[in-house]
Amino acid sequence: MAGGETLFVHFLGTAGALPTPNRNPSCIMIRRGSDTLLFDCGEGAQQQMMRAKTGFTVNAIFVTHWHADHYLGIFGLVETMAFNGRTEPLTIYGPSGVDGFVEIIHRLTPKIPFVLSAVEVADGDVTLFDGYSVMAFKTYHGIESVGYVLEEDMRPGRFNREGAIALGVPPGPLFGKLQRGESVRIVRDGEEVIISPEQVMGERRRGRKVVYTGDTRPVKNKNDLLEGADLLIHEATFDEEEGSVRAKEVWHSTAREAGMVAAAVHPKILALVHFSSRYTSTANHVQDAKVFFEGEIVAPADLSVIEIPFSDV
Repeated sequence: MAGGETLFVHFLGTAGALPTPNRNPSCIMIRRGSDTLLFDCGEGAQQQMMRAKTGFTVNAIFVTHWHADHYLGIFGLVETMAFNGRTEPLTIYGPSGVDGFVEIIHRLTPKIPFVLSAVEVADGDVTLFDGYSVMAFKTYHGIESVGYVLEEDMRPGRFNREGAIALGVPPGPLFGKLQRGESVRIVRDGEEVIISPEQVMGERRRGRKVVYTGDTRPVKNKNDLLEGADLLIHEATFDEEEGSVRAKEVWHSTAREAGMVAAAVHPKILALVHFSSRYTSTANHVQDAKVFFEGEIVAPADLSVIEIPFSDV
């Protein structure tokens, strides 16, 4: 994609607690340029990565909570990385308990040829990467749990080429300096003049934003943080007909509740995931979410991919 890094979201696992013939437990892969991040890594994640032809080069793993369907795949993935001779460090991020989890991996696989470390995250913690960040936010699942917001840094505004030429800046290297935020010196009408980027650059533009809730009751107190995502990935374990009472009992959300959250925070796309194994169709889930959210709603099949384009604003 011209003008920036590509951003792909791979739905490697969209099932609830139990796998089904067509859906694996939770695993979302986000590939931004050359970076690959996993958000949860349920059982069978490696096979899904092979089917998706993504390879095993993962830069970091973010776990939402310590229910087995969200982390069991990490054990095999680390073993495969070790077998393949990985040398780059790998960090696993997660709520309280992540240190003990990584310690267990080290006990079971004592000869890991790379540095495997743990970082505990809680509400508001930010992990910085090159050109983007991942922030954890508190969710409500009956145990300590977090969701994650991946958000790119602000982008430069649009370059006004005609305006620069009108100011006397010749096309060429000076254009690049201005676009990088540097002032340039030119000679105009026999006098030296300084042209600043503010004279030829538009307002800075926001980067792309992906929100992943993990398992949770509807998050209603984080609207500012979740607002305006390009993609909101929200759990929708139950449809309204069968699960409105059950969802509250087991700290999950219905598809209609996911639609309510989306209506409050206005994502471009709402992706429903984490479907209970009782459902062979997600048509009711999508219709339930539409009761509140009028934007685009998808219920991705496993191995689906969504590319997130840059916004014009």
